[in-house]
Amino acid sequence: MPNWKSRLLSLSLGLLAAGAVAAAPADKPAQKSAAPAPDTDVRLYALDCGHLDFKSLGMFSDTGEYDGRPGRILTPCFLIRHPQGWMLWDAGLGDRYAQQATGVDAFGGLVHVQVPVTLAAQLAILNLAPKDIRVVAFADLHEDHVGNANLFAKTATWVVNDKELAWAKSDPPPLRVDAGLFSGVESADVKRIDGDFDVFGDGRVIILKAPGLTPGHQVLLLRLKKTGAVLLAGGLYPLRESRGQRRVPATSTSRADALASMERIEKIAANQKARVVAQGDPADFAALPKFPACLN
Repeated sequence: MPNWKSRLLSLSLGLLAAGAVAAAPADKPAQKSAAPAPDTDVRLYALDCGHLDFKSLGMFSDTGEYDGRPGRILTPCFLIRHPQGWMLWDAGLGDRYAQQATGVDAFGGLVHVQVPVTLAAQLAILNLAPKDIRVVAFADLHEDHVGNANLFAKTATWVVNDKELAWAKSDPPPLRVDAGLFSGVESADVKRIDGDFDVFGDGRVIILKAPGLTPGHQVLLLRLKKTGAVLLAGGLYPLRESRGQRRVPATSTSRADALASMERIEKIAANQKARVVAQGDPADFAALPKFPACLN
């Protein structure tokens, strides 16, 4: 039977061996840190795609509140960055107007149209070209929403409401519709819809049916990680006052549908705790991050 000295020696050697094993990893080269996780956030960029200066805003209410009152309506484009690709919501007045630095008069001189910077130039700030846009969609097919649509005819999928397209191509053409501005729909890859549509299939970019101003008018719902829900109201609310007072534009194809759409969108906004953006309102646009900053 080993004496106490032998036992002590065995115990000491065992502890030393264990220490050597534990220390071994420290002698190995440090491992490289893991690659950063992919950026999966949805981002919203607000682009200046022109404005309209009206001598009278009367057409934006059928109950007379704006009659004789001058004012400005914006025509922004919204760029959405999704992990599956880039989307453009509305295409503005058209880069053709940017050739006239001081703008041009339209509609018999009742409106002054100006585009201070082209959509193409703004895309280039993010190192994008029209070919990089995967999806385009429009609140409606009025000319102030589709001015640059044909830039995306060859490479993007167009999400188009069937009723809206049939109405916009009717003969004679409806007021404020120029079918030549969206003629690319004839050759583009077109996704036809007749209701709400989840653009990327993950619930973060959803087109909402909101007829009234036009038969196939639409609103865009975004669910952003930090900001939360955002509703881009298209022509449903040209101005902040339009929303607060439920003012229906005089050019609406259905007053009843317009009011029903307002009621629906307001309920969605309340349930989602959403920020509602009146697209044509200068104050609402100015409250968004100045491009190239974004909401996410």
